[in-house]
Amino acid sequence: MNTPIGSYKSVQVGGAVDNSSPVTLITMLLDGALERVAKAQGHVERGELAEQGEVIGKVIDIVASLDSYLDHDKGGEVSKTLESLYDYIVRQLYQANLKNDVSVLEEVASLLTEVRAGWVESTKSQG
Repeated sequence: MNTPIGSYKSVQVGGAVDNSSPVTLITMLLDGALERVAKAQGHVERGELAEQGEVIGKVIDIVASLDSYLDHDKGGEVSKTLESLYDYIVRQLYQANLKNDVSVLEEVASLLTEVRAGWVESTKSQG
């Protein structure tokens, strides 16, 4: 399950993934991560530790998939910056799970929202 498509399929029900372009797939991955961060926040607030850990684990898988999509040859500094950001996000997700901290999840959601907005904007200029 080391491919971005495989990771998304493992956490998302639906057949749209098989026929998706890489641009669409990355947008779907970001949307899936954001959706699961919101679910994790609810689990933290309700004290549902098992569910919280499971959902945060899925977000980590998605972020790892996003990281695997980076092309350092073509992406230059942007891909290096994103790689560092994804690493930071994963570390924050571990901390959020360890400390049951909604504020850390809010930070992760904010960062992923910014990445998604930048991604959508950059793909508009390419298309």
